[in-house]
Amino acid sequence: MTPDVLKTACLALNGAEETFPFNAETSVFKVGGKMFALSALEGSPLSVSLKCDPELAVRLRAEYPAVTGGWHLNKRHWNSVLLDGSVPERLVLDMIEDSYDLVVSSLPRAEQLRLDWPGVRYRPQEG
Repeated sequence: MTPDVLKTACLALNGAEETFPFNAETSVFKVGGKMFALSALEGSPLSVSLKCDPELAVRLRAEYPAVTGGWHLNKRHWNSVLLDGSVPERLVLDMIEDSYDLVVSSLPRAEQLRLDWPGVRYRPQEG
């Protein structure tokens, strides 16, 4: 996966934005003001940190040596993925979408509706 493909995949998600809160080299992709992906796009080797369900995070780390606990992040909820080709690109794209969905699922219902998030359709209305 190239830096351009990674960036495009992150920004293709509804409401996603690229920010630089740490430094000019580290892209932080957010939705609703909350981070779902983090990468030094010009870094070598290229890697990305993504939010992940804790049980799935452990399974992915066991299956792929390029998937490790999130660097400088809560390792229970974040994975770092070395994008060296050993993890299939389709899986990385799915992991990006899963990370986004985990973050959006924690946003207020009104924000989920504004984002036209499919997951909001399956939750009973609150109130």
